[in-house]
Amino acid sequence: MKKEQNLKLPFEKIKHKILVKEEAETNPAHGCPPDKRPVEELINYGVVNIDKPSGPTSHEVASYVRKILNIKRAGHSGTLDPKVTGVLPIALGRATRILQFLLKAGKEYIALMHLHKKISEEAIRKGLKEFVGLIEQLPPKKSAVKRQLREKHVYYIDIIEIDGKDILFRIGCEAGVYIRKLIHDFGVKLKCGAHMQELRRTKAGPFDESTLITLQDLLDAYWFWKNEGNEKYIRYCIKPIEFAVQHLPRVWVKDAAVDALCHGIDLKIPGIAKLHDYILEGDLVAVMTLKDELIAIGIAETMSEKMLRKTKGYAVNIKKVFMKPGTYPRMKK
Repeated sequence: MKKEQNLKLPFEKIKHKILVKEEAETNPAHGCPPDKRPVEELINYGVVNIDKPSGPTSHEVASYVRKILNIKRAGHSGTLDPKVTGVLPIALGRATRILQFLLKAGKEYIALMHLHKKISEEAIRKGLKEFVGLIEQLPPKKSAVKRQLREKHVYYIDIIEIDGKDILFRIGCEAGVYIRKLIHDFGVKLKCGAHMQELRRTKAGPFDESTLITLQDLLDAYWFWKNEGNEKYIRYCIKPIEFAVQHLPRVWVKDAAVDALCHGIDLKIPGIAKLHDYILEGDLVAVMTLKDELIAIGIAETMSEKMLRKTKGYAVNIKKVFMKPGTYPRMKK
C-alpha cells in the first residue's frame, strides 16, 4: 500500500472532502449537466485522450482529430516526440483554452533505458534513487525552451525490470522534465553511458491509460453518430471539458453568482455553496456550478477554512472564464 501511494502524482495523493457552506438548489431551467450536453456541443467543447502512435508528431495527431470531427480547432497538451507513444490529451474547439492548465500538471512515463556497459543491479537502483526529488536539468539542444539549467521535481522512479543492460522503469515527474536527457545524465553520472530506447506516457494530469482511445476509435464513433444516430461511442470517446480539471480543487457557487463570474468578476465568499477542503491561498481552483459545469479557473484568495467561516471578502481571483455569459440569468439587484 505504501509503494502504491508513492507511485502517485502529487494531486492524486490528496483526497478532497466537500465542505457545505450553505445548502442551495440549482434551477434545472438554466445550464446543463456536462453528461447531458448535446453531441454537437461536446464535439466543440470537449477533450479526447488519444493513444498517440509512434510516427506522427503531436501536432499531426491533433490535426487528424480536427479533420475526423470536422472542427476548426484542436490542440494537444504536452508535446510527445514522434517515436514516443501514449497519453496525448487533445482539447476540441472552445475547450482548447483549458490546455494551459493541463500543461503544468504532473506526468508519468514508462521508459526503456539501455546502458552502454553492464553495471551491477545495486548500482542501477542506487543511481536512479539519486534522480528522485529536486533535480537540475539542462534541456537538450533540440527543445522548445531556452537552454539553461532548470530545477525540476521527479516524484518517483520505480524499476519494473532489469535485463542485463536494459532497464524498464516508471517515472512520475513535473511537467518539463526531459526523460531522454535524464537517462543520458544517468549514464554520465554512473560512467557507463546510457540512452533511451523506448518511451510511453501513461499519465498527463487527470488523463491516464484507462480512458485512452485510438484515432480509429474516434473515426468509427463519429461515423456511427453521423450515419446511424448512435451517440454511445462518440460520448465514450469525447469527455466534457470538466474532465480536464479533475486534478484541481473545486469551489461550487450558487446560481445567482454564475453570470457575474462569466463576465470575469472575482468570486466573493457569499456566492459559495460548497467547496473542497485543503485549498490554500494561491492554489489554482476550478469554479463550478451546482450542476458540475466549469465556469472559470482562478487563484484562491484565501484558504478553505476561511471561505467556509467568513461571510464577506473575496474567495477566488478569476483568471480564465469558460462559460458563456447568459447561460444563467443575471442576479437582480
